[in-house]
Amino acid sequence: MQYRTLGDTGLSVSSLCLGTMMFGSWGNKDHDDSIRTIHHALDAGINFVDTADLYARGEAEEIVGKALAGGRRDSVVLASKFHNPMSDDVNDRGNSRRWIMRAVEDSLKRLGTDHLDLYQVHRPDPATGIEETLGALTDLQRAGKIRYFGTSTFPAHQLVEAQWAAERRGLSRFVTEQPPYSILARGIEADVLPAAESHRIGVLTWSPLGGGWLSGTFRKGATGQVSSRTELMPGIFDIEAPRNAGKLDAVEALAQLAEESGLSLIHLALGFVLSHRAVTAPIIGPMDVEQLDSQLGAADLVLDQDVLDRIDQIVPPGRNMTAGDAGYFPPALTDSRQRRR
Repeated sequence: MQYRTLGDTGLSVSSLCLGTMMFGSWGNKDHDDSIRTIHHALDAGINFVDTADLYARGEAEEIVGKALAGGRRDSVVLASKFHNPMSDDVNDRGNSRRWIMRAVEDSLKRLGTDHLDLYQVHRPDPATGIEETLGALTDLQRAGKIRYFGTSTFPAHQLVEAQWAAERRGLSRFVTEQPPYSILARGIEADVLPAAESHRIGVLTWSPLGGGWLSGTFRKGATGQVSSRTELMPGIFDIEAPRNAGKLDAVEALAQLAEESGLSLIHLALGFVLSHRAVTAPIIGPMDVEQLDSQLGAADLVLDQDVLDRIDQIVPPGRNMTAGDAGYFPPALTDSRQRRR
């Protein structure tokens, strides 16, 4: 396992971060098996674990808490996230001080710990001023509840705005960003990654396998529901949808490149993400030990320049293969009232 410095925090984290979204009712419902997977990752040298209150409505955090009990917590850089609705109450969500102060206590209880190493804003909240959010997170940091804080799927301009707001108000700043990034979703290369590098922000990328498109299961000739996500998000994961034809063509070309390079498609995909100089660690999301083992070997992989050049020819830099790959759509695009007088 290789280790990298997380932004300018001085923290050393493994070059692969273990994501936990697939533990619990959203994926592996067997808690004991999920715990075995977490332990296997730690034994392999992964020291960075990412979760969120949203994942299976807190169940994933509970599984992580059980896995880290008994002395493993101190050796792990533990990250969680807040923002998404956790009940029908209109205030049990968002990026307000009121919700942040309650959400962190709920996460700490589920995780069985007295602090988080990294607490992340899961998405932007147009209803909440960034200084409100930074102020609450800075107070949590000073109280010892969290060590650092970051963002997830923030546009570049909001990352920069937050850096300036922190400096202007004498608040702690976001030290990490967690965007979607894979060979099939390269949109952040145009602005988010340069902004993160400029402001010394560590980058933890989610969905490095394109939500499964780069796992080897999405191939021409496959029919029907090849992934559990097909039914939930057919626009993104329906292999037979015309809008995904270009993505499927790219996957076939990438699979051929991987074979010619003596690599699995999974290792090619992870190696690509690891090769970007602004990326600290991709977040892998295995459901079990078998899936984890298929990804661990990429931790110290260095792709040849000619392989990276071939990838650029298949999927041009800065391009998302489909609109859904962006991960976040600002209200300016989704709410027509913000585009009308």
